[in-house]
Amino acid sequence: MRKLTALASGLLFSFGLIISDMVNPARVIAFLDVTGDWDPTLGFVMGGAITAASIAWMIAKPRKSAYFGGAIPPMPSQPVDRKLVSGSAIFGIGWGLVGLCPGPAIVALSFGKWEIAVFIIAMMAGMALYNFGLIKLPYLSRKLTKA
Repeated sequence: MRKLTALASGLLFSFGLIISDMVNPARVIAFLDVTGDWDPTLGFVMGGAITAASIAWMIAKPRKSAYFGGAIPPMPSQPVDRKLVSGSAIFGIGWGLVGLCPGPAIVALSFGKWEIAVFIIAMMAGMALYNFGLIKLPYLSRKLTKA
């Protein structure tokens, strides 16, 4: 039942990305272009996602286990440090340059465009290089504030 729920959740998320047009790099870039021809529609998508996640956390908070078994993970409480801010900045720059992030890119891959495949290959190569230690980002390990 857990795998079926995961599949249904993934399909629902994928359809949401398609319906909201987050799989369209031009739409995303227009949203990020606040000084040009700005398109605010993805702001509503993000607002809806934040609202849904907030409601889900409120429902899950008093529960000890998930509906289909297993522990409910605690709410994230990671401190804001240099690693988080730097990683967010790198993600944002990449998102702004190409108009894609990992989730929508994987869904957009189903449209058969070669540009999306190139993005996914480059993304996976970057992840692999970092995981194998071939890319070093030492500045990511220091805290923003000194203890």
